[in-house]
Amino acid sequence: MDEEYEVIVLGTGLKECILSGLLSVDGLKVLHMDRNDYYGGESTSLNLNQLWKKFRGEEKAPAHLGSSRDYNVDMMPKFMMANGKLVRVLIHTDVTKYLSFKAVDGSYVFVKGKVQKVPATPMEALKSPLMGLFEKRRAGKFFSYVQDYDEKDPKTHDGMDLTRVTTKELIAKFGLDENTIDFIGHAVALHSNDNHLHQPAYDTVMRMKLYAESLARFQGGSPYIYPLYGLGELPQAFARLSAVYGGTYMLNKPECKVEFDEEGKVTGVTSEGETAKCKKVVCDPSYLPNKVRKIGRVARAIAIMSHPIPNTNDSHSVQVILPQKQLGRKSDMYVFCCSYSHNVAPKGKFIAFVSTDAETDNPQTELQPGIDLLGPVDELFFDIYDRYEPVNEPSLDNCFISTSYDATTHFDTTVVDVLNMYKLITGKELDLSVDLNAASAAEE
Repeated sequence: MDEEYEVIVLGTGLKECILSGLLSVDGLKVLHMDRNDYYGGESTSLNLNQLWKKFRGEEKAPAHLGSSRDYNVDMMPKFMMANGKLVRVLIHTDVTKYLSFKAVDGSYVFVKGKVQKVPATPMEALKSPLMGLFEKRRAGKFFSYVQDYDEKDPKTHDGMDLTRVTTKELIAKFGLDENTIDFIGHAVALHSNDNHLHQPAYDTVMRMKLYAESLARFQGGSPYIYPLYGLGELPQAFARLSAVYGGTYMLNKPECKVEFDEEGKVTGVTSEGETAKCKKVVCDPSYLPNKVRKIGRVARAIAIMSHPIPNTNDSHSVQVILPQKQLGRKSDMYVFCCSYSHNVAPKGKFIAFVSTDAETDNPQTELQPGIDLLGPVDELFFDIYDRYEPVNEPSLDNCFISTSYDATTHFDTTVVDVLNMYKLITGKELDLSVDLNAASAAEE
């Protein structure tokens, strides 16, 4: 271990694994360590007995739930947008050859007290029970505008500069009502609050286009894809990738103490009395607790069920977004469901997550609107964890720390953090112009 590396990565969470893979592909000499004896850190995947131990403190789950090893329960479940940045990153590193994806059945939103399919194209808008007749026409026109919008072709701009016009002003032009604005902003553009209404519309329009293009890609009921056997496959795929490029992975390394020189710059990492030298350290907040601050808490419920979520057209995998306004909250709530069709549970079993930013000290009550959508459950677990963000100055200490995972059930915010960190570490933007067809294993 007494060697010198350009970068040492601590923790095998999703963000750390993606960065380790990107840096290895760039030709950097990377050492990747984890204090745990398993991959994934906070974003690990548990079998049924591990899940039982974590939440119930008992070694074994009841037999009627099926074989423990048929369960792959992701602790940070997030769907990927089929044409999104994460899929581009995966293709860029060629890690897709170790993974098989499958389309996600449904994308839904909770509006006016009901679960409804998210309409994202002019055709779907006309069929959607979310809107009355006249509103459907207005939404259809707006979706057509978004579909045709091309930043390079001013003829498609309708006389508006979307880098100046706010989302609110753009929507006002089409006369859309509050509920329509709500589902477009939160379930299509995937904003987690309403700040976007007062920001330039360009970002929201591009997010809507990404949703529609991803939806068209697999001709499925949603724009999302998910790996077979769950996200636990990702860190392991990146470990294999890293090895191909000469990177080194070490699990079960206790302590992992980051060492600094007198100027406060990182010099290496010590574990079990041996020090590996390095120029830069990349890690999750738990490895450098004095360089991060708490920014909130995430509350979540995990359910094991024997049926799909009601009102989702029997979807075996689905996301339901509950916009904050619909619940009178300050933050959105997310419902994620996956099942045996993605090999994350035994036949006939479904795993559902309900997650949100905790706004009170009673997360179980807060999560109730989401739990109410699930129908009868076989088992229900509750969990709450703190979120941290870095407060250090990487240019001074050469420590690059990821932000804790948020409550969202899609990868949008996670991959933004990874790309920002990549730019800080390397000083360059990651080139994401790749052939998207390289990840088409998902097509059934």
